[in-house]
Amino acid sequence: MASTTETQTSERPPSERLPLSAEEQRLIEEGTLKDHAIQAHPRDFYRAMRKGQPIYHDKGLNSWLVTRHEDIWAVQSDPITFSVQHGYHEQQARGMQDEFRNYLREHGGGYFPDAIMSDPPYHTRIRKLMERAFTAHRVKELEPRLHAIVRDLIAEFADKGSCDAVRDISQPLTIRVIVEQMGLDHGMEDKIIEWSMAVTAQIGAMQSRETMLANAAKIAELQQYLIGKMKDREAEPREDMISDIVHASVTNEDGTVEKLTFDEAVSLIRAMVIAGNDTTATAIGNLFYVLATKPGMMETLLEVAEDDRRMNRFVEEHLRNEPPVRALSRMAVKDAVVNGTLIPAGSHMLLVYDSGNDDETVFPEPRKFDMDRPNLGRHVGFGGGPHRCVGLALARMEVKLAAQEVARQLKNIKLAIPESEITYLPTVATHTIESLPITYDKR
Repeated sequence: MASTTETQTSERPPSERLPLSAEEQRLIEEGTLKDHAIQAHPRDFYRAMRKGQPIYHDKGLNSWLVTRHEDIWAVQSDPITFSVQHGYHEQQARGMQDEFRNYLREHGGGYFPDAIMSDPPYHTRIRKLMERAFTAHRVKELEPRLHAIVRDLIAEFADKGSCDAVRDISQPLTIRVIVEQMGLDHGMEDKIIEWSMAVTAQIGAMQSRETMLANAAKIAELQQYLIGKMKDREAEPREDMISDIVHASVTNEDGTVEKLTFDEAVSLIRAMVIAGNDTTATAIGNLFYVLATKPGMMETLLEVAEDDRRMNRFVEEHLRNEPPVRALSRMAVKDAVVNGTLIPAGSHMLLVYDSGNDDETVFPEPRKFDMDRPNLGRHVGFGGGPHRCVGLALARMEVKLAAQEVARQLKNIKLAIPESEITYLPTVATHTIESLPITYDKR
């Protein structure tokens, strides 16, 4: 047997375990994140796992779900034992990887593995080069332009009295930001939404062969488009993030200069387009959801909207309370013990951030929106460890600007459909509302 790795957490003694209800016991015995009903409303499932089986083997996904906050931190802090590279790439187009990769080689200019989804020491080099596109100066320089995008988009709908908060505001908003920051062509909203959903579907474990091929065709189209833009920037750099990536370099202590390979650059630019749209749009869609459904949330937002420090805490608590990323993959490269449970070598794992942020042993009354939590910075909405989201400053800024403009322009936000009719994207990767019809008044 391979050597084991003990995490810093320990299994809660049986005497301290909380008793399970009959329904919680049923969820532990039968539940799976592959169930669309559980995906849509997972909190009871998460709570049952945290109480009764915090390292849970999900038979429907054939994955180990890590659900407690401390266990998530322990796993993501050990990238050598728990590999992102193997966890992510072996989840991609699960069961159909060869066909997926060959399709992209034939139709998409090549198969470009996600360089950022790698392990140290290779990941350390990639991260350093990618951060060239997310310097504090670059993000701060974007703020006034992003503010204008957010303000103008919400103003387009302020007089209408109703809209789809996801399809009319959150998705177009983040796409306009992507177009601005990356230097893409305007009018790309529908295409970028299609591409984002196709990429996310590859790690959602929900595809048939037919849908995999349809999604692969969209990813091939995305790659061909981006390769064209990259070649333009190689010849004529601009003030945008594609140019930053194409021309990124770091000088090592010995004086050597490192740059990204072409394959690495394609994968990173693709990741920026998708991550910048999918997860941030989900966070803003979730913001509209809580403003429409949670009593007192709009009043709280109004109280803090013009207070920069309080707005930062509002955004952070929103990302803890309604994290856009549900779970991300790891793989145990050797037998490892996590919270008293043996994870065999080669096992696929999911770090369930959505559950970690709801862990009542770390965040008392987790469903309560409380900006004054003393440990608010411990949430795992952006992941953690060496793979903490590289674009988190930009994502925070977008959510903050959206919340402020909603407070300035809209009031009396309500759902236009019964809450029970809200549907979610069928994926284990994110907790994304597909459509959110709302009504409101102009402020």
